[in-house]
Amino acid sequence: MAKKLQLIESESVELKTSLAERQEILETISAFSNTIGGTIYIGVEPGGEVSGVDIGNRTIENLANEIKQNTDPKVFPTIEIREINGKEIIVIKAAEYPAKPVWVKDKVFLRVGRSNQRASAEKIRQLIYENKVFKWDSEVQPKLKLSDINTTLVKSFLQKVEEERNTIFESSRSTAKVLEKLNLIEDNHLRNAALLLFGKNPQKYFVQSEIRCAKFNGTEPIEFADIQVIRGTIIEQVPDVLGFIRRHISVAAQITGEAERKETWEYPKEALREAVINAVCHRSYEDTGNVQVRIFDDRLEVWSPGSLPGNITVEMLKKDHRSTPRNELIARCFYLIKYIEQWGTGTNRMIKLCKEAGLPEPEFLDREGSVIVIFKRKPKRKKNIAKLLSLFSLRDV
Repeated sequence: MAKKLQLIESESVELKTSLAERQEILETISAFSNTIGGTIYIGVEPGGEVSGVDIGNRTIENLANEIKQNTDPKVFPTIEIREINGKEIIVIKAAEYPAKPVWVKDKVFLRVGRSNQRASAEKIRQLIYENKVFKWDSEVQPKLKLSDINTTLVKSFLQKVEEERNTIFESSRSTAKVLEKLNLIEDNHLRNAALLLFGKNPQKYFVQSEIRCAKFNGTEPIEFADIQVIRGTIIEQVPDVLGFIRRHISVAAQITGEAERKETWEYPKEALREAVINAVCHRSYEDTGNVQVRIFDDRLEVWSPGSLPGNITVEMLKKDHRSTPRNELIARCFYLIKYIEQWGTGTNRMIKLCKEAGLPEPEFLDREGSVIVIFKRKPKRKKNIAKLLSLFSLRDV
């Protein structure tokens, strides 16, 4: 006789017989996220008997996507397959979410004993009032310590700060003191921003911080001409991304008599730099997607995961608007090395630079959970066929 699992439903345990109970599973994700967290076992009967689940090639991927698409803010629980008594079950672990409430579709659920209860409007207001504003970049990682920091990068950062802002860190120049001054460390544990800015291997912990660059043949994202995945710290990534772009667009060199020749990029270099920096600095790192740079024959696109923060709209990007940094610690460090100015003028500068170069205004989109900036090539001039024909006819006279 197959042995039963010693599991009973509780405040932190939910048993489901099959994936057909999708709605109840989603409600439990919301309930666990809004209370103390918990584990869902799929393929286990209420009494603990293992019935198992039929798992296909994309079952786990589809389940993860369904949870992501139907929760707000997006929840990314741990999902794994276990084999028990020769049968496979799915185990979903949903931690308590730091920014409550977590909605599923248009409802909020709470875990009360062994059941999920829909939260009242009053309870939702209470959750919002009691919940502290969650900033991903300031979250502390207990496993990350000072030894995970590249001290050489910290020294380079300080040098750049002094060059760009004429600012000198008055306290000790030790790595620990610098990170403390930048609020990137707490009780000897690193915040997420510290690893992204100065870590020895940021992608080991945050694979979403990779930047994916691609050159496509033609005007559709179908046939790749070149692909590069750019890793390293988010400060190091910016020049690497610009290097990839430079290889795949037209660049004219002009001899000026100075030590260095002047280059004119097909798309204004400073506008591209602004778009890349904005994508890296202001993206949602809770989203598992990557910043993407897509180069086509007629345009260049920069994709940044996450919708526009706060009450900012696409229309506001084309006008004067306030700066609303999603990642405040990252934004402050980018400001210190003059990557950004924190005045909300970056998009206006992109528009101005493109106009001065004779290019169409860049297009800004908030679509598919991403902010997209599209730079378009200079429109080709249409030849005046009638004028050419008249010239030829005059020559024949």
